[in-house]
Amino acid sequence: MAVNVETLEKLERRITLTLAASEINSEVEARLKKLARTVKADGFRPGKVPMSVVAQRYGYSVQYEVMNDKLGQAFAQAANEAQLRVAGVPNITQKDEAPEGQMAFDATFEVYPEVKLGDLSTAEVERVTAEVDEAAIDKTVDILRKQRRTFAQRPADQGAEAGDRVTIDFEGKIDGEPFQGGKAEGFQFLVGEGQMLEQFDAAVRGMKVGESKTFPLQFPADYHGQDVAGKEADFLVTMKKVEAQHLPEVTEDFVKSLGIEAGTVEALRADVKKNLEREVKFRVLARNKAAVMDALVKVAELDLPKALITAETERLVAGAREDLKQRGIKDADKTPIPAEIFAPQAEKRVRLGLVVGELVRANNLQAKPEQLQAHIEEMAQSYEKPAEVVRWYLSDRQRMAEVEAVVIENNVTDFVLAQAKVTDKSLPFDELMTA
Repeated sequence: MAVNVETLEKLERRITLTLAASEINSEVEARLKKLARTVKADGFRPGKVPMSVVAQRYGYSVQYEVMNDKLGQAFAQAANEAQLRVAGVPNITQKDEAPEGQMAFDATFEVYPEVKLGDLSTAEVERVTAEVDEAAIDKTVDILRKQRRTFAQRPADQGAEAGDRVTIDFEGKIDGEPFQGGKAEGFQFLVGEGQMLEQFDAAVRGMKVGESKTFPLQFPADYHGQDVAGKEADFLVTMKKVEAQHLPEVTEDFVKSLGIEAGTVEALRADVKKNLEREVKFRVLARNKAAVMDALVKVAELDLPKALITAETERLVAGAREDLKQRGIKDADKTPIPAEIFAPQAEKRVRLGLVVGELVRANNLQAKPEQLQAHIEEMAQSYEKPAEVVRWYLSDRQRMAEVEAVVIENNVTDFVLAQAKVTDKSLPFDELMTA
C-alpha cells in the first residue's frame, strides 16, 4: 500500500501510521506470559504468580514497550517504502479517530535536504605555505637545551635577569584590601618567559636577594580571575633567591641523550628539521582545510533540519560538561550550560557536514584503503615505535573511523583546491606555529 506523505514545511513531513489493536493486545499478552515465568511476588513461588497479578504490576510498562516497538517498525517500513531520508527522531502522537479495530498515529519528522552545490570555480580560497628555515631549527634546538638546563645561585650583588629562576614572597592589595590569590611565599617563576603578567615580570627584573619593592599592576580586562579583571592592585615583592640558568652545550652526549645515536650536530639538526616539517605539513593542511570548508559552504544552498541542529547542540553541551569534569569542576553534572550559546556552532557543523557529504557522494571522494594506511603510517612516524602505533589504529573501528573522516576531508580539500580560485600566501614559520 502506498504511503501518503504530507509536506508541512520545507523539510517537515507527516505520515499516518495504523496498528491493529488485536496485534498489540496479542503481543502484550505474549510478553506478559513470558515475564510470568520468572517474575517474583510475595506469597507465590517463582513462575506461579497469577497472570492477573503480573498484568496489574507490569501491564502498563509492557504495553508501552510493545507500542514503541510496533510504532518504530511501522515508521521504518513506511519511510523505506516512501524512500525518505529521515533526519532525527519522529514525533509520534495518537489520533483521536481511527478505523474500527485500529489505532492511528501521526508521525511528524524532518527529512534530509537537497544540497545544491554551486560552481566551485567561483570559490575563492587562500592557500598558505610555510618553510622550515635555519632560524626555526636554531630556535627548536634552544628549546631542547632549555628543557635540560640547570640553575645556580647568582652572587648577592647581581640582580635578576631574563632566564633566571627567582623565588619571591609577594602580597597584592586592591584599594588597600587583600584579595584571593594575591599572596604567596616562596613562589618560583622564570623571568622573561611569560609565566607572569608583563608588568609583574618587569618589576622583578634587577632585584637582588633581600630587596623589597612596591609597584602598581593593572590587571587586563580579560584576565581569567574575574574578581580582579580590569582592576589595579599594589604589590609588595621581596626577593628570596635568584638563580641563573645554565644551558648545556650541544655535545655528543647531549645529542645522544635525545635519542640520536649518531651524536653529531648535523644529525640533531636533521632530526629536528624532519620533525618540524611534519608539524608544518599538518598545520598547513589544517589551515588550508579550514579555508576550503569556509569557501565550500558559501557556494552551497540548502535548508537545515532543526532536528540535526538540536542533536548537534546537545552533543556540544555534553562535551562542555565533560570538559568541566576533566578540569575537576565540582558538580559539573549540575552546572547550567545554556544550549543557545552553542547554536551557531552547531548550525555551522551541520551545514558543513551536509555539504561535504554531498560533495563526497557526487564525486566519489570516499577514503581508499591505501589512503587510510598511508595516513596512519605518516602519523606513526612521530612516535618511538611506529609499527605499534599502526597496529593500535588498525585494531579499533572507532579509531579507524576517525582516520577515515580526516582522509575524506583531505580528499575534499584537494578536490576544491583543484577547481577554486586559489591565492597562495607564504607564512613565516613563527606565525604558522603560533596561530
